[in-house]
Amino acid sequence: MKPMTKEKVPKKAFVQGAISANFIGESIAKHSNKDNIGAHSIFLGQVRADEKVGGKVVSIFYEAYEEMAEKKIHEIREDAFAKFDLICMHIYHSLGTVNTGEMSLFIFTSSAHRLAAAEACSYIVERIKAEVQVWGKEILDTGSIKWKENT
Repeated sequence: MKPMTKEKVPKKAFVQGAISANFIGESIAKHSNKDNIGAHSIFLGQVRADEKVGGKVVSIFYEAYEEMAEKKIHEIREDAFAKFDLICMHIYHSLGTVNTGEMSLFIFTSSAHRLAAAEACSYIVERIKAEVQVWGKEILDTGSIKWKENT
């Protein structure tokens, strides 16, 4: 008989509004006492003031079917732990309004060596962009609203 294993509870990935510099800094600081970590890799997605037909982007309003998106992020997280030799990983994505210059995506991977942390971080970003159902409405300085296209 196979022993029962405790199923991992998915960590909440979505936060309301922008991801603050204080939150990012505190996340990094919490790892300073972990002596088995030799490298961290961080990805910060920031809202750009892109020029669009109809105006300039001033903010993006992000929305998602949270339950489904959280499950997909959990799957990506577990796949990354299985594929890379990671010690720690954090994934946060904004919902609601994020203004230009503010952060909307924060991925933080930690490992004993830099290559695993860097490759895992990139892998996670690409999978989130391709697979997680998060939609963004770009709010333009003219008041126009346009659906954001992931690139």
